[in-house]
Amino acid sequence: MARFSNILARFMSDRRGNFALLTGATLSMLAVGAGFGVNATQLMNTKSALQNALDAAVASTARDLTTGVIAENDARASVEAFLTANGGGAFAREGAITLETLTVNRTARTVEATARTNIDLAFPLFGAEKTRNVAATTAALYSDRKIEVAMMLDVTGSMAGQKIRDLKSAATNAVDALLGGQDPRDPRVRVSIVPYAEAVNVGTLASSSVVFQERKGGSDLPPHVGASARYISDNTGSFTDNCATERKLPDLSPDYSDASPMTLREYPGDPSKKFYARINRDDRLATKDCPKATVVPLTADASALKRSINAFNAVGYTAGSIGIQWTQYMLSPEWRDTIRNARLGAGPADADPRDVGKIAILMTDGQFNTVFAGGDPRQGVNAQGRAARTTAEALCDRMKADGVEIFTIGFDLDNRSIPAQDRRDAKAVLSACASDDTGAIKHYFEASTGPELDAAFQEIISNTERLFLTM
Repeated sequence: MARFSNILARFMSDRRGNFALLTGATLSMLAVGAGFGVNATQLMNTKSALQNALDAAVASTARDLTTGVIAENDARASVEAFLTANGGGAFAREGAITLETLTVNRTARTVEATARTNIDLAFPLFGAEKTRNVAATTAALYSDRKIEVAMMLDVTGSMAGQKIRDLKSAATNAVDALLGGQDPRDPRVRVSIVPYAEAVNVGTLASSSVVFQERKGGSDLPPHVGASARYISDNTGSFTDNCATERKLPDLSPDYSDASPMTLREYPGDPSKKFYARINRDDRLATKDCPKATVVPLTADASALKRSINAFNAVGYTAGSIGIQWTQYMLSPEWRDTIRNARLGAGPADADPRDVGKIAILMTDGQFNTVFAGGDPRQGVNAQGRAARTTAEALCDRMKADGVEIFTIGFDLDNRSIPAQDRRDAKAVLSACASDDTGAIKHYFEASTGPELDAAFQEIISNTERLFLTM
């Protein structure tokens, strides 16, 4: 025992090799910690990648449901395809991700999904399982609302040359973006074109039941119901073109309403006499100032819209309030029967924010300066900036009150050839007409070049898609 005690004492007092022992113990602990760290990082990265892939898959599927690219029955296949395409790395292997649940809730209008994947741990420690299950859940809103878009496009004389070519290109691209990828048998999006200058060419809508042709020296109100043939002849002009200007109230002020042209109104000073609220073709408008391109009511026929766009020619002054008035009509259900009777399509749907979204895009390259109703009688019809702005803003307010979302585009408004005050006035009316911005969705745009104009239309269309999900 004495000898053993001496050996033990010498061993305890011997300091040689201590560093190696401590290093071995420390390295073992560091290896275990590193293993846990690698596993935790591996799980975290896998969870993040799976979540990102699932978010993209569900968001893309919700967008395709919204825009009508796919039906609800195709939603699972769509999410699975996006997961495979966007998983990346190990997820790209067949069967690496399992889409456990997918729920399309028509009441809440949501798409919700849960996905899982198994990963092989780099350091399975202390008998732990070599594989670990990772899950992610996400949801996105979708919409089955119908969308009606009316585009008011400036074809005035100041648009001549490169600007009208830029507009044709941007408007054509907008039509393709709005109508592309949907079922033509059951379109979710329909588009109307309203080219305007000093007036609006309403095409086959320019019938005697819709447009009242004023006659110089005659009444500015349509003949009352039951008027004699002589009275009608003395107060009605002949159709020399298909243009229309504003509708006038009995006191000859501008009419801001979207009433049908078949609406009956009382003749001033004689309630027993009624007249139909037709749209005037003012006798002061020269035929040469009637735009060539015609209004196209709501349609999913891209070819019909492009035919109107291709016919754009720059002529006349800027009667922006008249363009806004006809944009209002193209979106108003009050005009549905009139459009149907003219065999120009089904007409606008009833105003129902949950089921129908109504969008107006108003574009101009300068100040609104022309009115035929309610202007200053001391000035000509083409020097009515104040009255044109007042009427335009009143019409915009009316549309917004009726649930129309308004986007506006000012094209080349900083052109130095335009007087500074006119530039300010043009921007002011477009800003006033635009709907209020909501979150990341803006409503007033300015563009200086053709590419910028095209980009403005495309951003508006992108914003419209966001509105599908939020309105």
